[in-house]
Amino acid sequence: MPNLKEVRNRIDSVNSTKQITSAMKLVAASKLRRSMAAILQLRPYAQKLQEFLQGLSAGLDQSDEAAFSDKREVKKVLLVVVTSNRGLCGAFNANVIKQAENLIRTTYKDVHAQGGLSLFCIGKKGAEHFSRQGFPVVKENIELFEKLEYENAIAIAEGLMEDFTEKKYDRIEIIYNQFKNAAMQVLLTEQFLPILPPDDEDSSLKVDYIFEPNKEDIVRELVPKSLKIQFYKTLLDSFASEHGARMTAMHMATDNATEMLKELKLSYNKARQASITSEILEIVSGAEALKS
Repeated sequence: MPNLKEVRNRIDSVNSTKQITSAMKLVAASKLRRSMAAILQLRPYAQKLQEFLQGLSAGLDQSDEAAFSDKREVKKVLLVVVTSNRGLCGAFNANVIKQAENLIRTTYKDVHAQGGLSLFCIGKKGAEHFSRQGFPVVKENIELFEKLEYENAIAIAEGLMEDFTEKKYDRIEIIYNQFKNAAMQVLLTEQFLPILPPDDEDSSLKVDYIFEPNKEDIVRELVPKSLKIQFYKTLLDSFASEHGARMTAMHMATDNATEMLKELKLSYNKARQASITSEILEIVSGAEALKS
């Protein structure tokens, strides 16, 4: 049976932890509301642009924009790994890192063995992990999520598009968590470049567009814009997923602390009862000894 002082110290410690996790849950919930509103507003627009982009990619001619759908032999691959800067968000970062490592060891095993695989880590957790493990991290950005704005995101997207058109990479894929709801995130690996054509079975994307004033001007404007929007949507998805994962993790931690407090208080009461009983027995024994 633990003594009363030990149990009281543990109760104080768990109470302190519970207050911290509860406060972090409220902060994450507040940030989640803002980030969730941003991604839910952008998603329908981004999806329509994506459908248009895929439908248009098959018919691109030899213009500059056709380079974004240029399929080449895959010898150089860039994996964009999107994690968070902070922890305490459950398996949010671990899942992305595990998926990236799985791709490196399976899908791109030969490319990696030939030195053609590179990593671009957005978020501190991914950058630290892959740098520590000796993976080829060619770029990292840990400031983006401190101020996630469209202008900052498209600057990165433009750099990726330029790297692809200059044939620095033959394929660029993004690994991230897509926001579904506060308690669920979907781990995705999406090909950013080259642009994927629509599936033959998906007739919804096969639309006979009428271009006004002309196809060339519209393609020149919309193809790069659509790619930038898709990249920005990816970052917003990851940002909202991070706060959802952290809120859920802190909620569970708070609940666990509450349950632990119940057990500790029960243990404290038992120890206190045993202590009182022992004192009573000592008093009674002392009184009986005086009588005799």
